[in-house]
Amino acid sequence: MTTGGLMDVGIRELRDGLSRHLAEVRGGRTITVTDHGKPIARIVPVTERTTLERLIAEGKVTPAERRKRPAPVPIKTDGPVSDLIDEQRR
Repeated sequence: MTTGGLMDVGIRELRDGLSRHLAEVRGGRTITVTDHGKPIARIVPVTERTTLERLIAEGKVTPAERRKRPAPVPIKTDGPVSDLIDEQRR
């Protein structure tokens, strides 16, 4: 289904006509990928800013200065966590 610059495409149709659909995106059209009629993803031209990119450009959002730290390695224990907490408080 096509609406102006928007186009809905099922997964199978997208897969079978990927080159053709990507040519549409190259031409400025946005494609909404559907699974059993329900929207699941959008393919947009690279020239369109994402919401985050737009908010950064408008000065409404400041990007993080550093990346998020990875989660610490889990502690292995034989007993309940409450025993570890009690031990730390001593």
